[in-house]
Amino acid sequence: MKQKLALLSLSALFAAPVFAAPENYTIDPRHTLPAYEVNHLGFSTQRGRFNTTSGKITLDRAAKSGTVQVSIDTSSVSSGVPKLDEHLRGEDFFDVAQHPTMTFKSSNLKFNGDVPVAAEGELTIRGVTKPVTLTITSFKCGPNPIAKKDACGADANTTVKRSDFGMKFALPALGDDVKLLINVEAFKD
Repeated sequence: MKQKLALLSLSALFAAPVFAAPENYTIDPRHTLPAYEVNHLGFSTQRGRFNTTSGKITLDRAAKSGTVQVSIDTSSVSSGVPKLDEHLRGEDFFDVAQHPTMTFKSSNLKFNGDVPVAAEGELTIRGVTKPVTLTITSFKCGPNPIAKKDACGADANTTVKRSDFGMKFALPALGDDVKLLINVEAFKD
């Protein structure tokens, strides 16, 4: 009888769920293109994006925690209008000569079950750092069928006031509220 109990205990131990260690991911710059939306004179919503992004993500779904570090090359801003892009790179907006990157850093992910739904962190633009919460609207991890690697992807967004970061040009005609939209894909290291 004792042998049977020992055997049952041993088999239960091996059948117990194993919690995975934190997983590290590197952002895929080809599929991570942060974008922005801003009201233009009350007539329309103007959009643009940033073409160069890098960063790291760590996920520990068992512990419901993780970190995010994203760096965006501000000189890669693209509105689709070259003359406007020059202005956006200048002192009135991103001032890329003095501030070549903007960053988002978070060590506080919020989960709903096993899925992250928000990243509370700090956004730095033009050398000014403000607390920001990115709302994660979609999230998926799994094997990438093309790259043949494990990957995770997400869509996240937040709204900030550009004046909080020293961008006061053309206020209030050009909207102060800027919606940031970050689509990200990252490969497991």
